[in-house]
Amino acid sequence: MKIHVFLDDQRRCPAGFTLARNVEECRLLLQECEVDILSLDYDLGWDKSGWDIVAWMIGTGTFPARIYLHTSSLEGRNRMYQALYASVPSATSLHPGPPPAGLLAELAGG
Repeated sequence: MKIHVFLDDQRRCPAGFTLARNVEECRLLLQECEVDILSLDYDLGWDKSGWDIVAWMIGTGTFPARIYLHTSSLEGRNRMYQALYASVPSATSLHPGPPPAGLLAELAGG
């Protein structure tokens, strides 16, 4: 069964997603589950960020089917997007913004 992962240390997790509050939880889900959608925040507290997951995915070649960047950090979004754009396999779709409302409604079952 495929899951959808929402990495964020503060925002409410959308219906249909599994919440990862930190880099370690997100990495474990990517390693142990078949992840369809990964939605990333950039700022995750004092010492970690969405960049840590991006660097790990690139380093290990572990990518979900779809990646969205829901962060409000413009600098963080650009950094993650540029690195992912240069590295994701053709089977992975990369989106520079958050999941669209229609997709969120579909995943929530309505």
